[in-house]
Amino acid sequence: MQSTKPYLIRAIHEWCTDQGFTPYLAVKVDATTRVPREFVKGGEIVLNVGLEATHQLLIGNAEITFQARFNGKTFPVAVPINRVAAIYARDNGEGMAFEVAESVAADDSATQSSGAAPREAESGAKALAKPGRPVLTRIK
Repeated sequence: MQSTKPYLIRAIHEWCTDQGFTPYLAVKVDATTRVPREFVKGGEIVLNVGLEATHQLLIGNAEITFQARFNGKTFPVAVPINRVAAIYARDNGEGMAFEVAESVAADDSATQSSGAAPREAESGAKALAKPGRPVLTRIK
């Protein structure tokens, strides 16, 4: 069965746009995400996915793709749906958060960018966890 996550992301994005709010996407970065790495902090990046900030925005069932400008340079962005941690309105914080399973690739990129040890290695947790159902959380 298809996940409800992409449908919920599209719905929150549409609601933000209809209300005149700016939709932001919180993303857990790993090797499968295509984002400008210099803006990644702690293995995460927050992206403005408003219609004015993006070009050719497509929120598909497997991936979110668009072009955006970072420091004046156009960059093609691709975010797998399973790496989206939250979508919310910048203006009031209303939105939805999702559970994102940690991956080995995410830990490697976080270690490289921050110099910290991977969290799974410290806690002894499994490196690859099967993603579960999205958890609905109200963000304020």
